[in-house]
Parts: sequence; structure tokens; C-alpha cells
Amino acid sequence: MKEGKSGKNMSGKAMAFRAEEALKKAVAHAIADHKRTGDPIVIWRDGKIVKIPAEQIEVREQAAEYKTREKNDI
Repeated sequence: MKEGKSGKNMSGKAMAFRAEEALKKAVAHAIADHKRTGDPIVIWRDGKIVKIPAEQIEVREQAAEYKTREKNDI
């Protein structure tokens, strides 16, 4: 087994789970970005390539907002 950043052993299943979660987040971010910028997305549906216009893209999850600390909060 390999060690993660925290130094703990990481099983193959745990690594696969983290990789899948990261991929899902990346796809969600890309879809939201396409909708925001007005660019269509291209998907594979029923054996065919389908282009979805930006106005028809449905964003399923809200992107997380990251807050920064004030210098006085540290």
C-alpha cells in the first residue's frame, strides 16, 4: 500500500473512491463553467454525439464557496 499526504496507508479502494470523487467534482465544475460562459457541452447519448446548448445545461449542485480568513482571525 502507498502512503497518502497524511502519511497514513491508503488502500486501493480508498484511493479509487477519492479519485472518483475528484473526477465528479471536476466534471461538475466544467459543466457549471460551460453554462456560465455560454459554451455548449458535448456528450455521448444513445450511441450518438449530442451537443447541448448552454441555455439547456442543468447544473445539479451549487459550487462550494471558499472563504478566506481575515488577518485578525489567525
